[in-house]
Amino acid sequence: MAQSMYVHIPFCTQICHYCDFNKFFIQNQPVEEYLRSLAGEMSLYQMGKREMKTVFIGGGTPTALDAGQMEKLLASIHENIRLGDEYEFTMEANPGDLTKEKLAVMKAAGVNRLSLGVQTFNEELLKKIGRGHTSEDVYRNIELAREAGFENISIDLIYSLPGQTIEDLQDTINRALELELPHFSAYSLIIEPKTVFYIMLNKGKLSLPSEDTEAFMYEYVMERMEKAGYHQYEISNFGKPGFESKHNLVYWNNEEYYGLGAGAHGYLNGVRYHNHGPLKKYMNDIANGEKPIIDQANVTKKERMEEEMFLGLRKTEGVSIQGFKQRFGIEMNDVFGEAIANFLQKELLVIEGGNIKLTHQGKLIGNEVFQDFLL
Repeated sequence: MAQSMYVHIPFCTQICHYCDFNKFFIQNQPVEEYLRSLAGEMSLYQMGKREMKTVFIGGGTPTALDAGQMEKLLASIHENIRLGDEYEFTMEANPGDLTKEKLAVMKAAGVNRLSLGVQTFNEELLKKIGRGHTSEDVYRNIELAREAGFENISIDLIYSLPGQTIEDLQDTINRALELELPHFSAYSLIIEPKTVFYIMLNKGKLSLPSEDTEAFMYEYVMERMEKAGYHQYEISNFGKPGFESKHNLVYWNNEEYYGLGAGAHGYLNGVRYHNHGPLKKYMNDIANGEKPIIDQANVTKKERMEEEMFLGLRKTEGVSIQGFKQRFGIEMNDVFGEAIANFLQKELLVIEGGNIKLTHQGKLIGNEVFQDFLL
């Protein structure tokens, strides 16, 4: 039974050049109607005040909502669920969006983790990637959050950005670590279809660091985080003990969760589903008393075993060999023996403590490893 919930707020005050998530420029959008529809979607799942261990409100930019709208959103969530012991309730935030009023609303509703999309501390790079905030906004918002009583604060960083140098990244990591936050995420830029960067790349107008530079940047991030006392518990995530993202671990542990909102994905009762992205289609279905699902598929045993491997191998601890057998009733080696033997021989995978996991070299080319676990 799912005990995690993702809620999508698809509104933004500015559209970033790399983002392919379902999102809309907030001006002139039916925000209030959307929040009512979201509350309606929750009621369609008849959760009956089900206990949730993790809730994650993402986007888009949830903090693009004003304090009143945010209060309505959080109230509708509490009308449908209750928070369990040692719960994690995360709100994504855009630096510059946070105010004392919004933070007070979040705190009163039980939000206990903030995830800020910082990306870089280089002002020119921020403009180049379409971000609307400045590094000063980051410092000011983190100070406000701490004053409001938030301790569990994470920031997202992106490396291998257009025109980014090693020195740029070093400066960003230095400034990030100076904040003494309990958690960091650091992702390599991926050029996704239908984004501004994708169009620029196809026109030959986007200059990206080389693959070697990207690999060096990743190794630098890992080394600096380790030296600063942050445990790398997943390919792109680093935390102090006890501050790992519980919600994201739901995904990597291949567990089920509710996905709510326009364009959201969910996984319930062995079925992966995807909601309508366009607001009108999403809201019309709910108005008609129907879940706004555009696509759904039963996950076969073969697919679940694939997911167990390529999601689980993202974690530094890897995948339990015994746990795999208990979950699927078959030895891991009987299903993936050829791929495992190949990567063990290439020293991209290693078996330690009953788990199979990526080596340091394996982390550098993780995607190449993962794709070999597709049957």
